[in-house]
Amino acid sequence: MRPKSLDQMIGQQHILGEGKPLRNLLQKQKLHSLIFWGPPGVGKTTLARILAEQAGLPFEQLSAISSGVKELRSVIDEAKTFGTKVLFIDEIHRFNKSQQDALLGAVENGTIILIGATTENPSFEVNAALLSRCQVYILKSLEAEDLKRIVDHALREDELLKSEYISVKEYDALFYFSGGDARKLLNVLELVCENLTTEKVITNTVVEEIIQTYIARYDKTGEQHYDIISAFIKSIRGSDPNAAMYWMARMIHAGEDPKFIARRLLILASEDIGNANPNALLLANATFEAVSKIGYPECRITLAQCVTYLASSPKSNASYLAIGEALALAEKTSQLSVPLHLRNAPTKLMKNLDYGKDYQYAHQFENNFVEMEFLPPEISGTKFYEPGNNAREHELRKFLKERWKGKYGY
Repeated sequence: MRPKSLDQMIGQQHILGEGKPLRNLLQKQKLHSLIFWGPPGVGKTTLARILAEQAGLPFEQLSAISSGVKELRSVIDEAKTFGTKVLFIDEIHRFNKSQQDALLGAVENGTIILIGATTENPSFEVNAALLSRCQVYILKSLEAEDLKRIVDHALREDELLKSEYISVKEYDALFYFSGGDARKLLNVLELVCENLTTEKVITNTVVEEIIQTYIARYDKTGEQHYDIISAFIKSIRGSDPNAAMYWMARMIHAGEDPKFIARRLLILASEDIGNANPNALLLANATFEAVSKIGYPECRITLAQCVTYLASSPKSNASYLAIGEALALAEKTSQLSVPLHLRNAPTKLMKNLDYGKDYQYAHQFENNFVEMEFLPPEISGTKFYEPGNNAREHELRKFLKERWKGKYGY
């Protein structure tokens, strides 16, 4: 069922559609080193194979879990002897610095065109020197309609399944147990089809009955992974340090990467606590640094300290809501000009064009504040930030109310 061309790929139209970056790249026959960042089962390996084939280059695949510098050098030596080849490295974030450094020269001189795949943020896990030589493409989770197309295609085209004349009445359970992973979805579908009774109809109830006995208690790339991290985050958001500690212990016991947990705490510190307790972000950042330096098992203590602190902190999602609303408006109003008085005027010509004219320097006024318009006139008075209902943000609201005297509704 693996697609053989870009046109057969389901999903990722933001980079594969007509006029989009990767399709344009292939049309120009200019394949370069790149990294695919996205969740499991969205087509990273398949896409790498298609790119290599359409570029007319030999394809070599290594796994960062089982390969080291020796295997890398062997591939590079072959490429030096027989010509450029595409090297696909799955889970490239698991390569250490020396392994990543071994790729640099070959990538830079074009001996190897590297295609890396990672489920982790490459800016954290791929060293800067290698990252600067690669274009990062973000692959998105498959939508329900994409998953439905995959199921229908398999039942229609697979040599074994199409002879069974199986129909799907309900898809939800198939999607749930696959966790949005196309590869896992096909495995689940195959397992269900093998265990169907005389009635060849797939329903949610049938899927649940068949799959329940096969689910692992914790699978770092499956639905249990996402369920447990969800329970962990929601426990902290709900100010329950005891539940949060339990779910983190489940992750640690199952072998979860401590840095993955620390990154989620960094995100939560701003998303769910924010200005209700600004120290939360400082502690979360210090925790990530400490976890990166000392590793497991000692870092479990640092994580526990951070989790209990975050769970016991006052909560506010005001900053999260503010940037969401600002981005939505920015998308609709990107044509609005920056008011002249807010523009920089480094040249005489710009000054003659009134750039920076009438700007008033706040520090020259009482309380370091002067009432000016800082938004384009078309959206003047628009409020994005509404301080939360907590002691710290009450102080911020008081400050803003005294300064703006009702302009933004404070």
